[in-house]
Amino acid sequence: MSDIVLVELGVGDVDRLREIRLRALLDAPEAFASTYAREKDFTPAQWAERLAAPESRWLVATDGTADLGLVCAREEDGGVHLLAMWVAPEARGRRVGSLLVDEVVAGARAAGAEEVRLWCVDSNEAALALYRRKGFTPTGQTMRLPSNPAEGETQYALSLLFREARAEDVPAIVAMLADDPLGARREGDPADERYLKAFARIDANPYDELIVAEVGGKVVGTMQLTYLAGLSRLGAERCQIEAVRVAASTRGQGLGRRMIQWGVDRARARGCAVVQLTSDKTRTDAHRFYDSLGFAASHEGYKLALS
Repeated sequence: MSDIVLVELGVGDVDRLREIRLRALLDAPEAFASTYAREKDFTPAQWAERLAAPESRWLVATDGTADLGLVCAREEDGGVHLLAMWVAPEARGRRVGSLLVDEVVAGARAAGAEEVRLWCVDSNEAALALYRRKGFTPTGQTMRLPSNPAEGETQYALSLLFREARAEDVPAIVAMLADDPLGARREGDPADERYLKAFARIDANPYDELIVAEVGGKVVGTMQLTYLAGLSRLGAERCQIEAVRVAASTRGQGLGRRMIQWGVDRARARGCAVVQLTSDKTRTDAHRFYDSLGFAASHEGYKLALS
């Protein structure tokens, strides 16, 4: 089996783009917002315009004898939109789709983008399985497929700034938890095995997410999201945000605001009815921060220390 390589198309590759794009539209008309009938009559100038757009990269997967896959990565709204994804039937099972997605993500990361977004038809189980493996999650936005309103599609996103924590992140997380007067009194050695045991429990629980912000390979922020079931509000789920911290070296750059907004969007996409949090009464700066994000100090919080 020949190796698969990825080639970025240039302005001189009009015929190559036209051939593989039309083949994709014929092979999987239910997967795209456009149609073969619409694009088959595009002029060479229209194809050239696609290739010349500075915000777009068109990538083809080839084995040296035939083009086997296509994807476009378009920069927009501070992120990258993955679109026009297609793998030839004879190449499915050869990781072509995985290679194309990985290249789009790598390019987005290199460009400093914070997120990769895409739309996927709800009935396209193979594509959905690939995107889920790559870490894409639904944003909560849905619409009807423009080329076929009988089909629905959902937007998915992969954050390049926020991700679920891994065991090796625990020391950095504990260091951030300890880096204030309150935390300094209650945290201990980041290497204490009790932290790793707690992490393992969080990691195994589908209703808990320990999130970190990573910039330049360094963990610089963290928060925990817990999804709570209850009978109130007609049995609606609520999201509890806890342990929000930003590393001292990164404070004042808006990271905390982006982190909370990302958590709220994640809870909304999951269908939560409420996002709630508590903040120590001494953290007056944090109170102003949460006020500015639209949170309301609607309840009195009580705690009872057991040790």
